[in-house]
Amino acid sequence: MAGTAVLGLALAACGSDSEGGDEPTAEDTPTATASEEAPPADTFTDDKCSAAQTSADTLRVGGILPLTGSLAFLGPPEISGVGLAVSDINAAGGVAGAQACHDVQDSGDSADMSVSTQSAGTLVATKPSVVIGAASSSVSLNVVDTFADNKIVQISPANTAVDLSGYSDWYFRTAPPDGVQGNALGTLITNDGYSKVGFLVFNDTYGTGLRNAIEATVTAAGGECTYGCEGNGEEFPPAQTTFSAEVGGVLASKPDAIVILAFDETKSIVPELKSQGWDMSKTYFSDGNTADYSEDFAKGTLEGAQGTIPGADPDQTFKDRVSGWAEVGLGEPLSDYSYAAESYDATILAALAAVKGGATDPATIQKNLAAVSGATDGEECTTYADCVALLDGGSEIRYTGPSGIGPIDDENDPSSAFVGIYTFNADNKNELTSAVEGSK
Repeated sequence: MAGTAVLGLALAACGSDSEGGDEPTAEDTPTATASEEAPPADTFTDDKCSAAQTSADTLRVGGILPLTGSLAFLGPPEISGVGLAVSDINAAGGVAGAQACHDVQDSGDSADMSVSTQSAGTLVATKPSVVIGAASSSVSLNVVDTFADNKIVQISPANTAVDLSGYSDWYFRTAPPDGVQGNALGTLITNDGYSKVGFLVFNDTYGTGLRNAIEATVTAAGGECTYGCEGNGEEFPPAQTTFSAEVGGVLASKPDAIVILAFDETKSIVPELKSQGWDMSKTYFSDGNTADYSEDFAKGTLEGAQGTIPGADPDQTFKDRVSGWAEVGLGEPLSDYSYAAESYDATILAALAAVKGGATDPATIQKNLAAVSGATDGEECTTYADCVALLDGGSEIRYTGPSGIGPIDDENDPSSAFVGIYTFNADNKNELTSAVEGSK
């Protein structure tokens, strides 16, 4: 695919050791070790920032995350990942004696960019050490220059658009770019035996970029795109609610499989596909819509359909801890863990970069972030406390957290990452069935 890195994908060593073994299960999927030294659930702290705390004397962790809009379901796990990380940092003594705090503002979604524009301005005025977010690539493209112009580090736990690779010296992410997920999803489709693929994709940076990557993988394997292809102009606008024409168009192209690349629009697309007679088991989703639809559709609607979500499936210890923080910080446990691990690791990496550089200002974090992720071939450590001990001893480190990403590369992307493959059950819930590891 022109203009993107060449990607290699290898099956993760998570299934049977023998050839032709069973498909790996969620329990077999590679995970990172969660901290055993962090505080128990009953001592989690919700360390919100005060107006007086700035990057001059505090690790002030800003957030631009979806509290409203079509991606609001990602808000709780991402906020909880940040909150748990801040709690763990403070439990381990803070950052060279300085405390950490968090201040999360609403990102909204790409349907109303004024929300993120206003929140970015609010965050800049608070003088944060780092800003975690946004979830939407289009929203990040709306605010990334604001943070970069003010020399504030931005780390997204969920952005996947290839347009953001190397965009700015101040922009990083702990989610892999769409080339990795697109390669994984395209390979899944072709390995399932489908060669004629139609796309229902919204006209959004995330949607079109991921479509291009999937299409490139399918065509490289000898397949073809039948509808919604790059350059055909068949995308639909975000927030559209009726899809009879688009569904009729894609079905008329006689695809073997259909890929839906959308957010909340998916809840209108699926019933239309079903009503026009499409076999939903031949439908594929991505991280923007691979979710629990048990309350949205009749039982069996999505049974057998598949989707992908970037990121390793965290172990149960991490899930229990981040959900425990959610009970303290948000008032209820988590029902979804999407990008919780990536949000946690983004915050921990920022804190470790501050420790390595000896200050909590954005310039110090920007200078040292790649190094603490392992870019300098340091000694591996899996908890904030252990990593700080190594840094205090003069060692280079490689923080390996629950997201399972590799070191940050020269485009400020993870050099490798896992992509989970999910299958929908009879209750329309997505269940992890296997994982692939992609690398740039």
